[in-house]
Amino acid sequence: MPCTSPGPLALKRRLRKILRARPDSLIVVCLLTCLVGLGPVSTDLYLPSLPAIAETFETDAGQVQLTLSVFMFGFAVSQLAYGPLADRFGRRPVLLLGLSIYLVATIMCFLAPSIEALIAARFLQALGACAGPVVARAVVRDVFPFSRAAQVLSYMAMAMALAPAVGPIVGGQLQIVFGWRATFALLAIFAVLVIASVLVILPETNANKDPKATRPGRLLTNYRTMLADPVYRGYVAVLGLTFSGLFAFISGSSFVLIEVVGLRPDAFGFSFAGVVAGYMVGTFASARMTRKLGPERTVSLGLAIALLGAVPMALFAFAGFAKVATVVPPMAVFMAGAGMVLPNATVGAVGRYRTVAGTASALLGFLQMGTGAVAGVAVGQLADGTARPMAGVIALVAVLAAAAHWRGHPARRAAEAAAE
Repeated sequence: MPCTSPGPLALKRRLRKILRARPDSLIVVCLLTCLVGLGPVSTDLYLPSLPAIAETFETDAGQVQLTLSVFMFGFAVSQLAYGPLADRFGRRPVLLLGLSIYLVATIMCFLAPSIEALIAARFLQALGACAGPVVARAVVRDVFPFSRAAQVLSYMAMAMALAPAVGPIVGGQLQIVFGWRATFALLAIFAVLVIASVLVILPETNANKDPKATRPGRLLTNYRTMLADPVYRGYVAVLGLTFSGLFAFISGSSFVLIEVVGLRPDAFGFSFAGVVAGYMVGTFASARMTRKLGPERTVSLGLAIALLGAVPMALFAFAGFAKVATVVPPMAVFMAGAGMVLPNATVGAVGRYRTVAGTASALLGFLQMGTGAVAGVAVGQLADGTARPMAGVIALVAVLAAAAHWRGHPARRAAEAAAE
């Protein structure tokens, strides 16, 4: 009997089956962490270069900060498309589409000849990058039960925080040695590696594709239902306002710490890492406490901690004390609180809509990034050469987040008890 060997197509399928991981495996969770971190990495890596970009294109801080704000705006708007598309066509194809757009746009950022071209390329980069967190959050909801999802997201957030901790340090060194364009070259390499990993590792987790998910009538009905839900709406408000404080710091920190305080770009990276360390502590505490306290009580504790950091920082700023000691430690405390709030508020909102997790994730991300973009624009437009605009916006959103949370606390506690 003649010996036959499998053809190239059969070998390819067999290899894919061997390499493709279980959706709840550690390697998939690591990949999802990279996908969720795509937005922060795309921003934090080039933060030390913002003053240098302003100098290269002979423009002001407000104009350069638009490269951050338009990224957030594009990130917010495009989520409304990716979520329903992922519910209809599956997670993998939509993710690969977004990552391909991201790669092309990152190359355009590297080649940008003017600040206007860089702003446009950053907007396009955001349109691709946002596929990462939208799909990753939906995959977590596909795979893990409600009680476990918050813990998984907390561990992912803790691991993801390594990127913004290391990003400004790496970006500062790249700026000093090669200039700001090198940061976008590194992002392009990162994009290629993530695309290859998705192709090889990530299985399709959407077992119930909805062919009607992208129909305008269905979309409007789903969005109306979610926005009319006081529990979903309350979690999204808390999430968006807390994230706005985080993004206000991202938007203003390089100018405050480099131009006002007087740090070098590489020293700024280490200061930024100290702030991110606070976020890592918060996410680690969240992962440990969520099972005992539940998402709702963990959010309450996180907001209280965030206020303990935001209010003193604002008081120091308005008193005219702009020092590393009056900015970095209080912001690290705020970030510790944010690390407890963000993963739990996300699960509290998206966990209510398992069959349309992509759509719920998209609307949440749109509102979260939209409020973050507003905070970033406010910091840029109010820039006066002091730390007051940045610190004032952070304190304001922290107070508003706490007020929004405590107002809807009873309804969310009842919903959490029902979910358990």
